[in-house]
Amino acid sequence: MPKQKTHSGAKKRFKFTGSGKLKKKQAGMSHLLEHKSSRRTRRLNQDQVVSKADTKVVKKLLGR
Repeated sequence: MPKQKTHSGAKKRFKFTGSGKLKKKQAGMSHLLEHKSSRRTRRLNQDQVVSKADTKVVKKLLGR
């Protein structure tokens, strides 16, 4: 049987931490930043751990 291919969109968006958790960027930092407060943009600029409900799906896309 052929190997499972990694989803190329997912591999650009998610990274594994050392302990095996999944990290992702938060939405809302690509454009229209002028009217967002500095406090909000600083918060949005931090990486976030993927929720437990989504982890199974994302791992499958990444071939893990």
